[in-house]
Amino acid sequence: MALVDARPIIQAGGEPFDTIMEAVGGLAEGEELVVLAPFEPVPLEGVLGSQGFTYDAVDLGGGDWQVTFRRAR
Repeated sequence: MALVDARPIIQAGGEPFDTIMEAVGGLAEGEELVVLAPFEPVPLEGVLGSQGFTYDAVDLGGGDWQVTFRRAR
């Protein structure tokens, strides 16, 4: 499993998209990517969905979300 915690990047005023896409590029066959974010990353879900990923989004409470991406088979 690869993990990207986008919360500190966003809190510092940054954009985590490149970090996330770099993690996607490094995924091994069957490996999942977990993204932690301070909101549900709907645009990211759309981008990765169009690239053949499925996802499960879980509201962790307090505004935080965990989204697990997997390559569709």
